[in-house]
Amino acid sequence: MRWILFLVFYLLLGWYAFQAFRTVYSKLPLLIGIGIVWGLVILNLFYQFVWRADLNNVLTPPKMYAMGFVMAMIVFKLLVVAFLFSEDIYRSIHWTVVKLFSSNTASVPSRRKFISLIALGIASLPFGALLYGMYKGKYNYKVLEYELEFDDLPEAFEGYQITHISDVHSGSFDDYDKVAYGVELINKQKSDVIFFTGDLVNNEASEMHDWKELFSKLTAKDGVYSILGNHDYGDYKQWESEAEKQQNFKDLIELQKSMGFDLLLNENRYIHKGDQKIAIVGVENWGQGFKQKGDLEKASVGISKEDFKILLSHDPTHWESQVIKHDDHYHLTLSGHTHGMQFGIEIPGWIKWSPVKWRYKYWAGIYSEMGRFINVNRGFGFLAYPGRFGIYPEVTVIRLKKSTPA
Repeated sequence: MRWILFLVFYLLLGWYAFQAFRTVYSKLPLLIGIGIVWGLVILNLFYQFVWRADLNNVLTPPKMYAMGFVMAMIVFKLLVVAFLFSEDIYRSIHWTVVKLFSSNTASVPSRRKFISLIALGIASLPFGALLYGMYKGKYNYKVLEYELEFDDLPEAFEGYQITHISDVHSGSFDDYDKVAYGVELINKQKSDVIFFTGDLVNNEASEMHDWKELFSKLTAKDGVYSILGNHDYGDYKQWESEAEKQQNFKDLIELQKSMGFDLLLNENRYIHKGDQKIAIVGVENWGQGFKQKGDLEKASVGISKEDFKILLSHDPTHWESQVIKHDDHYHLTLSGHTHGMQFGIEIPGWIKWSPVKWRYKYWAGIYSEMGRFINVNRGFGFLAYPGRFGIYPEVTVIRLKKSTPA
């Protein structure tokens, strides 16, 4: 039933938006071509998600491309319809006023054509951006560098460099060479330690098999530490049995170990430099509206209040809800999860905007509250929409600095 309702919505939206093309263009072959393209896009979506229901609706690259093209079409049509609908309201009011108070009811077709041209032109911008994001943006890796100062950073860790990555979503990848470039870029930073904050796969451990050797090349002097994200539990697939789901989870854990990742499941580790140390605390997923297996108290057993702490927690709502005001001081939290919605506008020093800000208060980059920091990584991979525009895949480099007395 929901698919029928969606189809009706898509067709009605298309019919309304099509009026703009009819107003501007008179050539029948062009109009027929536009209709055929719109039809093929929706047919492909139904093919991927309805006729191929045997795949349990697991998001594969073909399914994501089907979603991406439909998303681009809907955004385009909505913007066109917004202009046309506003114009229709104006015309209705104008017609009513003229009908009541004047004998001249002639329409002004040139105005309708002008509005249609404006609508098509403006709607083309996000439409083109979404297509560009699918073609190139999703592998447009960016290295973002920060320096963070702390009063109580152990002196031995002055200048200590962290590389933070998150949200690989290996089941979405479709270009080995470009992903290999991303992995090489991570290693090129030559950081002291690498932290990965969850969502290695979309659902199945097997999604990582083709990429295991590549990500096993990640290396840092003090190791590679990881945690789990909401997608790593296999909750978004229909499994044949609970036993199969649990086996998949065990396989994912073993996979990370075989790749050389030190997976923290509500656990902690210390990194030592001489007689000084910092604590690495890793929780399982905890997020508002998502699986909540994270246990900060359990993960912090053996850690003292005085220790300098770096917390790995996939979902930034955990930081907002439990970490900021915690009695223990967690100096730096590393998260991901939001992807920055994979779409937005960023001009450093000027603007940072994405629709995801309406869902997450802390959605991308560095934030500070009550003397505590969080970095929300924009993600290494992508999901659902098979692209990125404006919010590109991120490799974060953070250098820890000891504050100098004023």
